Amino acid sequence: MLNLLLGVIGAVIKRIYFWYDNSHQCRAMVLIRELVHQALMTGVLTIAAEAHLRQLLKTRYDQEDLNAFMKLQLAAMSGEVQQESRGLRHNSHARL
Repeated sequence: MLNLLLGVIGAVIKRIYFWYDNSHQCRAMVLIRELVHQALMTGVLTIAAEAHLRQLLKTRYDQEDLNAFMKLQLAAMSGEVQQESRGLRHNSHARL
């Protein structure tokens, strides 16, 4: 009887973990796209958004998120999007 109860508890815990893991991944996928969209619309990648992107890119993401991130990289390289972190560095060097 105890083994049956432990088996049921284990199955429930696995389902809860699976649900949490999948919902977390789905939210992470949406957030990468949202951060990229925001940067493309404003023309600025803030320091906070850049840090958040770094964290999200450590998680699992799909091809659409990867494509969005690559689009952001191209926009930053072409000057369409300015990185706040780089702008602050340039300004601090200009004062020296």
